[in-house]
Parts: sequence; C-alpha cells; structure tokens
Amino acid sequence: MRQSLQVFVNSLWMTLEELRVNKLRTFLSLLGITVGIFCIIAVLTITGSLEYNIRQEVQSLGSNVIYVQKWPWGGGGEYPWWRYVNWPEPTFQEYKQLQQRAHGVAYMCYNFSAGNQEVDFGDSYMSGVTVQGITQQFNQIIDLNIQAGRYFTPYEAEGATPVVILGANIWEGLFGEGPDGAANAIGKLVRIKNQRFRVIGALKKYGSSFINAFDFDNSVFIPYFSARTIIKDQDPTFMVEAAPGVSLDALKEELRGDMRAIRRLRPVDPDNFSLNEISAVSGTLNQLFGSINTGGWFIGIFALIVGAFGIANIMFVSVKERTNIIGIKKAVGARNSTILGEFLMESVLLCLVGGLMGIIWVYIGTKLASGFFSYTIFLSTSNFLTGILVSVFTGVIAGYIPAYHASRLDPVVAIRS
Repeated sequence: MRQSLQVFVNSLWMTLEELRVNKLRTFLSLLGITVGIFCIIAVLTITGSLEYNIRQEVQSLGSNVIYVQKWPWGGGGEYPWWRYVNWPEPTFQEYKQLQQRAHGVAYMCYNFSAGNQEVDFGDSYMSGVTVQGITQQFNQIIDLNIQAGRYFTPYEAEGATPVVILGANIWEGLFGEGPDGAANAIGKLVRIKNQRFRVIGALKKYGSSFINAFDFDNSVFIPYFSARTIIKDQDPTFMVEAAPGVSLDALKEELRGDMRAIRRLRPVDPDNFSLNEISAVSGTLNQLFGSINTGGWFIGIFALIVGAFGIANIMFVSVKERTNIIGIKKAVGARNSTILGEFLMESVLLCLVGGLMGIIWVYIGTKLASGFFSYTIFLSTSNFLTGILVSVFTGVIAGYIPAYHASRLDPVVAIRS
C-alpha cells in the first residue's frame, strides 16, 4: 500500500513538472477543454437559473390551487381555440353558488382585471395600469406583500367601499420612491375612471417577472363590488385552494361536478369551463427545459470532442518525447499499469484544470449577470460537480489510447529510441 502511494506521488510530481515545462503546449491543450466545459456548464447554469426563477413564480400562484376559467392553459400552434371561444365566461353568481356547494375548500376568491387603465393624483398620473377586482380571500390564496398600510377588511370587501391597494410602480410614480413614498401614499385619494379611491395599502416591489400573471408592480387592487362600479368583468377567474388533507385531484373532481350542476349540463354534454392547475404548467416546463438542456449538452459535447482530440494529440507527442524515459523505467521494474496510470493522470489533470477554468468563467459570468438583472443567477453545486466529472471522464477517454500505447512499449526498443 505504501509503495503504491509512493508510486502515485512520484507520477503526480512528474506530471506536474511536465505540464510546467511545456507551458504553451499545456495552455493550448487546456483551451479546448475549457471552452467545452464552459459551454456545457454555462447552458446548464442559465437554464437552471431560469427554471428556478420561473418555478418560484409558478409556485407563488399556489401549488394546491385550482383556477376555474373559460380558457384552458396552453397555447402554441396546436391550441384548439375554436373549441373554447363560445364557452361562457364564469360569472359572480356562479362563484357564489360554487361557494355554497364546494366542501373540500380552504379559501376561494373571485378575480377579474382590466388593463390599460389610468390612475391620477393631482397633476400626476400613471398609465398602463391593470385594475384587479378581487374578493376578500384573495390574500389568503396569494400573499400580497404589503410594505405600508393594510389589506381590505371584510366590511370593505363585501361593500362598495372605494379603497385601493397600489402596486410599487404606481405609488413610486405618484408619491415618490423608497419607504417614504409608500408611507405618503396611505390615506391619499387617487382617481380611477373619474372615481375617487382612498389608498389603504402599498405593495412591496416584486421586480421583473417571467410570468406576469398579476403583474403586481403595475396593478392596483380594489374590492370586487367597488371595481364593478368602474370596469366590467374581464377574464374572470375563481381561485380555489384545497383544504388540508384534500388532494388536488379530489378537489378538481368536486369542482367539475359542482360546475356541471351549476350550469345544468347533461351527462352527455362536454364541460364548457376549464379547471387549470399549476402542475400542468410544471409539466410543460419540464419538457421545455429538458429540450434546452439537451441542446446545451449537444453543443458542449462537440466542443469537448475538439478539446479531447487536442489532448490526445498532445499526449501522443508527450509519449514520443519521453519514450527513452519510459524504456528506462520499465527496465528497472516499472509495471505497465504504472506507466498507464502516469499518462492517464497527466491527461486527467489537464482536463481537470481546463474544466475548472471553464467553471470559473461561468462563476464570474453569474456574478456579472446578477448586477444587470433582477433575477437570481447562480452556479449550483450539482452543475459544479457535473463540470468536474465531465472533465475527468474526458481526460480518461482522451488519454487512454496514448497511455496504453506507452505502457505497451518494449523497454529495449524504447531505450534505443
């Protein structure tokens, strides 16, 4: 055991010395591997960060929530829109009936919205605002991060009380940025559709979003009955959260039966409503990111093949230059496995250093990108380990044939060369 360890240390020392002496050759060998590992880990990092951010936003919509809507989630060239265009929109009356019927429900709310509205305060105004009309339990299903002020009281939600909660971009544009702007907004009267609303809450800034399901920063939230006085129901949605112990599938089947009964559909009639859930989006995301990662691996493997050929070529040159040394080693008793291991170690070490350089490039890129984007961009531990393992594997593949050739040299012929 001790002798094997000594052989390993000596081989490692000779490998490092060989790499140090031939600096230019070492650099050129590293470059191909560095580019290959950089391509693979960069794509995995970008897609991993993108997937993390999107999944975080998707989960914020509620992983145990059913969305009762007219249109099913989906899209693309195969989306059969003509099948759904004549379906009726969900109504507030149906929402109230569903509240009375459904039992496996923790919270339920009604939401509708209208975009491209204007909010005025004095001589200032904000355009392109989305007005969200919501019922009381909206905040139990989707948590509104309130920076200043409060949420609606049950009295305000059930009556036509003219109160409003402003998104961050709205109160910043009308009352100034920072905590003072949010505090200044509370209690002020703003105008929407020529009607005055008292500001009771100001939301924290959410930042850029991939999904923009509610676009909190550019939205204002008004109790349903107050919102109905200034805008018509558009894109109405029932948001239904499952009660503890009730599975999403069970809730979905209950809601399907209740909605069919409310709309008096016969057993032979198809559903004329959609029950959307986050898991459907998650499945689509899995396919999307799987395809992107496959493309990243495909590009990176091509770069690695080029780098591996470079490593193999350099290793053949190294074997040729050290043929007489190999002969002397074998003449004094070095085994074939020792020679094989020495050159494999050199190849693996080259690829490992090149891979680490590629990973460092990716890490630096994530730090630079984080300064320009509001999204979380990071190099995960799994991607780091993937880069290391791919580097080692490439080193073994690229260096095996030259190493095997060196280990099979005849010592007499090698010494004479």
